[in-house]
Order: sequence, then structure tokens, then C-alpha cells
Amino acid sequence: MTGDAAWIVFLENFAPVFTAPSLEIFCRIATAWVLCPGRRTVTRLYLLAEPAQQRAHDAYHRFFREGAWDMDTLWEILARFLTARFYPEGVIRLDLDDTLFHKSGRKVAGAAWWRDAVASTGHKVVHALGMNLVVLTLRVTPPWGGEPLGLPVLVRLHTKGGPGLMDIAEAMLRQFASWFPDRDIFLTADGFYAPLAGRRPPRSHLRSRMRRDAALYLPPPPRRKGQRGRPRKRGARLPTPVQLARRMKPWRLVDVDERGKIRGRLVAAYVVLWYKVCPTDPVLLVISRDPDGKEPDDFFFTTDVSRAPEMEVSGYAGRWSIEDTFKNTKQYLGGQDPQLRADIGPQRAAAFSLWLYSTVWAWYLQIYGMKRSWNPLPWYTNKSTPSFLDALAALRGVLWRQRVFSISENTSLNAKILNTLIHTLAHAA
Repeated sequence: MTGDAAWIVFLENFAPVFTAPSLEIFCRIATAWVLCPGRRTVTRLYLLAEPAQQRAHDAYHRFFREGAWDMDTLWEILARFLTARFYPEGVIRLDLDDTLFHKSGRKVAGAAWWRDAVASTGHKVVHALGMNLVVLTLRVTPPWGGEPLGLPVLVRLHTKGGPGLMDIAEAMLRQFASWFPDRDIFLTADGFYAPLAGRRPPRSHLRSRMRRDAALYLPPPPRRKGQRGRPRKRGARLPTPVQLARRMKPWRLVDVDERGKIRGRLVAAYVVLWYKVCPTDPVLLVISRDPDGKEPDDFFFTTDVSRAPEMEVSGYAGRWSIEDTFKNTKQYLGGQDPQLRADIGPQRAAAFSLWLYSTVWAWYLQIYGMKRSWNPLPWYTNKSTPSFLDALAALRGVLWRQRVFSISENTSLNAKILNTLIHTLAHAA
């Protein structure tokens, strides 16, 4: 199957979400979003989606603002497709975090002033106007190895006065688990979401950071025969993670995989009860130390106490894939560009850009796999793995080639000129 045909077949998997007219707009706007150079405003997408302008541009604004389709169903179909492809069996690995999509204007539905984690520093807090999105991604190991990919499978909007981030994250995890009732889930999130350890649904585990001053306890001792009173909820108080690290002797030297790079780390592990976060189940505290003593100690924990410590250090390092997802979606797919303002239009458009990030990678992995889709560059001759921009350029290339040939009456176009034109369009920012 050719690349452009595979793209259309992939989009047709989502036909049950739409009516026939909406399905046509959906396919056109998804393709136009991929092809669009520059800012992805709806009017710019319209010019690529409707080159003959047969349909009014208002239809594309209404598609996001008030279209009778459900974004959750779109996510469910995508999640089932990606899981069947990359996790046909075994534990499903997920990552979760929130990100700020910047917006401008006084009346943008769903937007508010939030702390900008990217612009803020340890000494200065920066606030910005935008939409705070909570994103759940499927962690996929690409065939070329190295850093994993974070493919969005569910997005929720966090609003002022609405449910908190922890409530939203728990609801998203439970919703994803309901789509796969017979599968186990392993979620990785940063330290802010550590309280999910005590709120996670059945058949799921959490990996996260632990506070350096966390109040830790031994698990409660077994109840003695004939003992009166209620059972104890926690055992003796333990030192904080920092104090435990100071007392630990000896450390164990292990190799860990940090986003495709093997590094030596000293590790130690304890089964503890972090009562404030997970009052009923013990967790495995993992302390990771730089053998050279140049970096501060890291403190991780997992609700699966049977895990090897080095797996938790490697697993948390792989969480960075979701940060790459945010950067690539904003920088290369223009996720913050649409200037919709009313109703659910702004949040739908933002979620749609993250949905497209997953679909572009899914298409690329299906068509290219381990094959190289780029030509070696004189300043980057040792490049061996594709970036998201390579995947996007590959898809743009086949779509532009199909579009140029479909409207051209000249069947003897100069191949060198045509290839140069397609290459330029594919890499246009």
C-alpha cells in the first residue's frame, strides 16, 4: 500500500465518530493540518483543505466549535488501535503530565492564567494565559531503539474552579483502564502526581518521584493472636529518604538505560509505607546515586514492590518522552495556533493537535519502520534515528506528491525539479 493510501485508510478507521459530511471535513482538516506551512489557524487550514473553496470556511470553524462528534470516542478508537499494534499482550505502559498551551485574547473558552513551568525558574515564577491540558501518553519503544515515543491517547482540560489535577488524572486513568478491562497498566508520572499511588484503579501500578523529606514508616506489624483494639495502620517511623541515603552501606552498582544511553548508577531500595500518599499499601523506595558524586541523589518509588531497582531508574528516565511530545506538538504541529475562542472549540483544536501527533508517528512506523526516510546531511552524517520532524516530512512528502500529480496535466514533469519541489514543501516550516 502506498503512503498516501495508508494515510486515508488510517483516517477511515475513525468513520464511526462522524456523520458523512463531518467525516469528509475531518479527513480534509487532518490532512491540511499536516501539510500546512506556518501557523495552523483554521482559515489557513481551510485554504489547503478546500483549494477550490467549494465549502464555506464557517464549516471548518463549526467542526471544532459545535460539531456533533465526540473527542473521547476519537481517543478510544486511537487508543485501541495503538495498543493492539504496540502492546498486543502484557502490561500497558503509560505516562502522564500536564502542559500549558498558550493563548491570547480576553475571551478564550477554557483559558486562564497558569504557572508556566517552562518559563519559570527556581527563583522566579512566570504566569501565562492559556489552556492547562492533562495528557496521557502510550510509551512506545520504536524499532530503532533509544528514547521511547510518547503517543497521546487521552487529553483533558483543567479549568479554574473545576476538578483538580489529581481528580482529572485519576478519572483519565480509570477511563483508559475501562477500555482494556483485562489488561494491567503501569503509569509513570512526575512527583506532583505521586498521590495517584493511593487513588489508582485495580490492575494498575504507579512509578513516580518521592519527596526528599517524605514521612516514611515500616509496614504495620502482623496482628498478634488475641490482640485487642483496632489493627495498626503503620509501623515504626523511618528516617527520611535523604537520611536513609546517608546511612546506606553498601550501594549496588548497576547499568541503567536512560533514554537509550547506558549509564552506571549506584542504587539502594527499601520497602516502606508512605502513609500520607498511599496509606494501605507499601511502596518500593529506590535511591539512585551518581558514582562520580557530581549529581544529587534521586528518589523514586513504585507501588510494585517486586520490581528491580534499576528498572525503576530506567523507567522514570523514559518519562521524558512526554516532554518531547509537548515540544514537538507545539513547535512542529502548531498546537497553540488555532484562534478559536468560543464553546469547546479551543480545547477540541488543542486536543486534535495532540491526536495528530500520535497519528503521524503511527503512519510513519507502519510505512517506514526501520527504513531510513531522510537523505544524509553533510553536517549530520552519523544520524541513524528519525525525529518527529523526519516523520512529519515523510508524510508531507507523499501527500504533496499525490496532490501535485492529481491536479497536474503534465505527465512528463522533470523528476529533479519535482523532487526538489516536494522536498521543499515537505520541510516547509
